[in-house]
Amino acid sequence: MKFTRDWLFDHLDTDRSLDEILDILPMLGLEVESVTDRAAALAPFTIAEVISAEQHPNADKLRVCMVNTGSGDPIQVVCGAPNARAGMKGVFAPAGAYVPGIDLTLKVGEIRGEASNGMLCSEREMQLSDEHDGIIDLPADAPVGAAFAPYAGLDDPVIEIAITPNRADCLGVRGVARDLAAAGYGRLKDVDFAAHDGSYDSPVNWAIDPAASALCPRITGRGFRGLKNGPSPSWMAGRLNAVGQRPINALVDITNYVMIDLGRPLHAYDVAKINGDTLTIRPAKDGETLTALNEKEYKLDSSMGIIADSHGADDLAGIMGGERTGVSDETTEMFLESAIFDPISVATTARKLNINSDARYRFERGLDVTSPDWVQGHVARLVLSICGGEASHMVSAGDGANWQRQIFLSHDKVEKLTGMDVPVARQQQILEILGFTVDAKEGGWTVSPPPWRGDIDGAADLVEEIGRIHGYDNLTMAHLPREHVVAQPSLSPAQARLFRARRALAGRGLMEAVTFSFLSESHAQAFGGGADHLKLVNPISADLSDMRPSILPNLLAAAARNQDRGEADVAMFEIGPVFLGDKPDEQRTACSGIRHGASAPREWHGTMRKIDVFDAKADAEAALAALGIRAAGIQTSTEALDYFHPGRSGSLIQGRTKLASFGEFHPRIADMFGLRGTAVGFEIHVDDVPMPKSKGPAKSLLSMSVFQPVSRDFAFIVNADVSAGDLLRAVKSGAGSLLADMRVFDVYQGDNIEAGKKSVAITITLSPTKATLTDEEIEKISASVIALAAKNCGAVLRG
Repeated sequence: MKFTRDWLFDHLDTDRSLDEILDILPMLGLEVESVTDRAAALAPFTIAEVISAEQHPNADKLRVCMVNTGSGDPIQVVCGAPNARAGMKGVFAPAGAYVPGIDLTLKVGEIRGEASNGMLCSEREMQLSDEHDGIIDLPADAPVGAAFAPYAGLDDPVIEIAITPNRADCLGVRGVARDLAAAGYGRLKDVDFAAHDGSYDSPVNWAIDPAASALCPRITGRGFRGLKNGPSPSWMAGRLNAVGQRPINALVDITNYVMIDLGRPLHAYDVAKINGDTLTIRPAKDGETLTALNEKEYKLDSSMGIIADSHGADDLAGIMGGERTGVSDETTEMFLESAIFDPISVATTARKLNINSDARYRFERGLDVTSPDWVQGHVARLVLSICGGEASHMVSAGDGANWQRQIFLSHDKVEKLTGMDVPVARQQQILEILGFTVDAKEGGWTVSPPPWRGDIDGAADLVEEIGRIHGYDNLTMAHLPREHVVAQPSLSPAQARLFRARRALAGRGLMEAVTFSFLSESHAQAFGGGADHLKLVNPISADLSDMRPSILPNLLAAAARNQDRGEADVAMFEIGPVFLGDKPDEQRTACSGIRHGASAPREWHGTMRKIDVFDAKADAEAALAALGIRAAGIQTSTEALDYFHPGRSGSLIQGRTKLASFGEFHPRIADMFGLRGTAVGFEIHVDDVPMPKSKGPAKSLLSMSVFQPVSRDFAFIVNADVSAGDLLRAVKSGAGSLLADMRVFDVYQGDNIEAGKKSVAITITLSPTKATLTDEEIEKISASVIALAAKNCGAVLRG
């Protein structure tokens, strides 16, 4: 919505500055998007007098003009305007000025051998109109040397505000002024909306087809004759130009001006072009066509509302008029329409036909349902004052919309809903200035919204009106009550551990991804999904048709896209929902990650290593540790899912609970996504991971030993099917409470090792807490480790 400062002041009597008004508008819910100072842009343009205009010696259509700019010696300008002559006054742009109408910065130059040091401008070059047949011809009393913008009234700033869909009343300048008046920024001026009787019977009447009664509750019209159409007054044309409306002629400009001024769209017909004496509002016929004012032909259907004469359709109701009966410069007799159309019908028709218009924008948001009647007198006086002639009696059809409603608002409702203490008298004053009727009742008021506020349905809406006008910056600052001496965490333990998992995986070099919760049917089926009840009824695309049973296919697809763009080494993870069924308890939270390519970039000082299954296992263990699972309680199983490579995958188990699956992806999965090389991944169903036992808000006391730690290495011969994890658990039991660390550092099968056997080398670190360990104590612990390894795993110490 655009308007100028002076246009606003036509409706608002105020002594507030423009800056103050711009500050309060956003607080009223009318966001200021831009303020354009046209005077600053046109500052270089001044009023000048043409002293002489001689024929150019080398061009028949050019003149060499000497121009008095009021700032010194005359300046020579080469001009091609046919009306350039000695003694006239015009608008001069010096060298270096930017001319907006032709997007050009002027330079000193020569035209056909004659020096030209500036430009005499036309209205189009100044973006005042489309007129470019000649330069601007100012009155003889125009002051030479004065700035042109203030002289022409172009120093009026243009304000653009954003209007929310519920504020159709502010799609007119008067609605904005009403809000400012209610906020105490002036007084809303009176406008003459009295009826105009007219002097003759209208040559055109209205009829509403019964099938269109819901489409058009009320429509009015009035005829005019003896009109003299032509250019609109400069004040009107200037304002329309300022807000982006191109002036056409007085009759069309009046309809556009009233639309912006009062938010009330109108349509003008040339009576001489109407077939018959009746215009009918009816549904269109299937296949019926209409050529609109934008010179495009539209094919209509029976769901669309139109206005038609005996010839046929000529107006898309509430959207755009027809070209056949539109007014022109030769129009002397006009019929003016003002109506209320159903917002849903207007929006539906406009979307079907892909038409955007200022009328549609207002009608589909809802207009003052009484405006077809009160606007007619105002517009009649405006037309007669500009175009002369006489007006007919008003004609109408339709009983009007039922807009009256009453809402009870208690005196304390504002404080209950907003916390603001607004005096009762101020509440009533705000509502009355906004146009509401307020009747006192016990404990409150019965409030009747005005017809232009169709968005007001209940007491909460009235509270919102009072709150925004009174000002939300008047809210009293207050601290929330403290229910605990120690501040409680903002996240629950279940939420907090997801953040810890994210940090842990990011710390291992994985990038977090956020993907759709949908995938293609083939990908869903490959990962255990694809059931009919998990298909989307209306998918956003064919390859996002199913709810995902796993996050892994989404990550693999992302890796494939990266590979196609030259990024083959990918490590990423995502924590999000997966869907095992269509019931609420079958939506689970998964933590998944993949790696593809190499573990590190190629560097001269290092060796690039391809990722393998143990990278995925380490990622899964790191995520589980962040979720609160101690590594010592995890067992590794060779049980694997079918989309992982058999023999290169496994599961992490605690007791009987499967916590995670990991492994290298099966070749058929890699082929499905077009991945070259090895891809590994893991998936954790977070809901299956038990919450760690709470140890209170404080961390346990850090305990560090001051005594020398001791390391011992053991090489055991075990059967080839014994896992290293089982052997580590046996060693841990034997080492006892002094064990600080242990790890496998070598596995060997081959020469000097019996067939079916393998050598597993383990190092352990013992950390004493009370005294340095003696040789006897170390030997005792070593013997215990060897004995338990033999008992639990059949291990024999390698000789």
